[in-house]
Amino acid sequence: MDGIVAEPYWKTKTLEEMSSEEWEALCDGCGRCCLVKLEDEDSGEIAYTDVGCTLLDGNTCGCRNYPERQTLVPECVRLTPDVVRGLRWLPSTCAYRLVAKGADLPGWHPLKSGTPDSVHEAGISVRGRVSASEDGVSIEEILERIVRWPQAWPKGAKRR
Repeated sequence: MDGIVAEPYWKTKTLEEMSSEEWEALCDGCGRCCLVKLEDEDSGEIAYTDVGCTLLDGNTCGCRNYPERQTLVPECVRLTPDVVRGLRWLPSTCAYRLVAKGADLPGWHPLKSGTPDSVHEAGISVRGRVSASEDGVSIEEILERIVRWPQAWPKGAKRR
C-alpha cells in the first residue's frame, strides 16, 4: 500500500458525514458571509455591501464572539448542510457551497495550502475591505456601500 495517498475528507464525505471539527475546518475564514447583504424584495437579487456584521473583526476576518454569535446577533445564520444548500447568498468561493456541489477546494483554501494566511494572500478575505460595522451606519449609508467583489473569484483562480 506504499505510495497510496488517501483522498481528503471533503472529497470523500458528504457535508452531513463530517465531524464538527471537519465542518469547522471547512470554513476558509474569509469573512464574506459576515458582510451585510441586501435583498431586493421584487427580484430577489442579493447585493453585498462592504459593511460587516457587528461581530466581524475586519482584520482577522473572524467573529469576535463565535460561541455566542447567535445570541448576540439573532439574525446570524448557523450553517448546516441543509442551510448551505438553500442559501442563495453564500459567496461563490465558499467552501461549504463548493463541497455541497461536489467541487474541490481551491488552492488558496487553508486545508490545501496548510496556512490560514493563504485566504488573505489570494485576496479572498474581507481583510482591509470592510468599511464599517453595521452598528455604526444607517440603512441609508448601507445602501451607498453596495460592492461586487464579494462574489468574485481572485484573478487567475479557476472558477468551480
